[in-house]
Amino acid sequence: MKFEQFKAGAWLQQYQYKSFSPLTVNREWSWEDPKINTLLERASRALAELDAFTLIVPDVELFIQMHITKEANNSSRIEGTQTEMDEAVLDSSQLAPEKRDDWQEVQNYIQAINEAVEELQHVPLSNRLLKYTHSILMQGVRGEHKTPGEFRLSQNWIGGSSLADAAFIPPHPSEVPDLMGELELFWHNEQVDVPELIRIAISHYQFETIHPFLDGNGRIGRLLIALYLVNKGLLRKPSLYLSDFFERNRASYYDALMRVRLSNDIQHWVKFFLSAVIETAGKGKKTFEGILALRQEMDALAFGYGKRAENVQALLKHLYRRPAVTATQASEILQVSHQTASALLRKMADDQMLVEITGYQRNRIFFFSRYVQLFSS
Repeated sequence: MKFEQFKAGAWLQQYQYKSFSPLTVNREWSWEDPKINTLLERASRALAELDAFTLIVPDVELFIQMHITKEANNSSRIEGTQTEMDEAVLDSSQLAPEKRDDWQEVQNYIQAINEAVEELQHVPLSNRLLKYTHSILMQGVRGEHKTPGEFRLSQNWIGGSSLADAAFIPPHPSEVPDLMGELELFWHNEQVDVPELIRIAISHYQFETIHPFLDGNGRIGRLLIALYLVNKGLLRKPSLYLSDFFERNRASYYDALMRVRLSNDIQHWVKFFLSAVIETAGKGKKTFEGILALRQEMDALAFGYGKRAENVQALLKHLYRRPAVTATQASEILQVSHQTASALLRKMADDQMLVEITGYQRNRIFFFSRYVQLFSS
C-alpha cells in the first residue's frame, strides 16, 4: 500500500449514527515522499544515540524511573489530570486531598509501565499484555467502572458529550476483536518489509482509531510506542516517551490523527510522528548528559562528608529513583536514628544538594530539585 493511495476506511451506518471502520494495516507499505526517508534516517540515528546512553550511564535503572514518572505525568495531563511533576514524586499523604485522585492516576500509570516492561522480558508485545496493562492503569480510579483489562462491548466516541455531537466515532464494538488481532499480527509480521519506526507510527494511529477500550486509550496507545521500541530492540531500556512532545503540541497531535481519518493523509501523520521521535530523543540525550554532570558534582560533594559520605551516597541513590524524602524515610533507608537522618538532610540542604519545600519545623520534605529540573525542561 502506497501512502499516496491510502484510503483510511469507510463510515458504516449504525442505529442513529455512523461509525468509522478503518482499513486494516497488516500489509506492505511504501511512499514516494523523499522527506519521509530523510526524517526516518534522522529519527533512527537519534534513537540509536539515545540508546547508547543507557550503556554509559551507571545504574541507569535509577534514572529510567524518572523518565517513566515524567511520561506518566505528561500522558495523564493530555487526558486532563492536573498533577505537576514535583507532586508526582511525593507520597499521597503529602498532598492536599483534592489532588489525590489525579495523583493516583499518575501512580497507576507508573505501575502499568513498570509491569509491562517487566513482562516484555518474558513475552512478546501482544493484545493480552495491553489488556493486562490497561487493568493496572484503570484500577481504583475514575475509570474503574469502564471494564478495566477488557476490550469494549459498547460504542464509544471522541469529543462531544454524546454520539450525536461526537467529533469522531470509532469502529462498532463488533469490529474491535478482529481489528486488534490484525494489528497484533502487523507488529510481528516478518513477511512485510516495513521499517520499525514506520510500523509503530502506523500502529499508534490505528490503535487510537480503533479505540479498543472504553477509557484510557490515549495513555495505552502512547505507552504502546515505548513498549514496541523495547520489544523490537530499538531501545534497550524504555527511555523514549513521546507524550511530552504530544502534550506540548496537543492540537497538532489530534489534528494529525484526524487528518488521516478524514483526508487519508497518512504521510502528514508519519512525518509528525518521526519529528516527535527526533526532538524527543534529542531532549532525552541532553537529559542523560545533565544526569552525568549532576551525578559527578554530587559525588564530589558527598566525598567532602568524610565518614558520612557513604550515607550521602545511599541517600542519593534513593533520590535518583524518587527525588523527595523525609527524615523518617531517610532514617529507614540508612538504618540510623531519626536525629542523625534529620541532621544529614539539613546539612545537604545547607550545601544546596537538596531543598526543603514545606517550611515546617516538623514533617519536613527534602526535594532533589536540581535533578527533577532535568526532566522538566
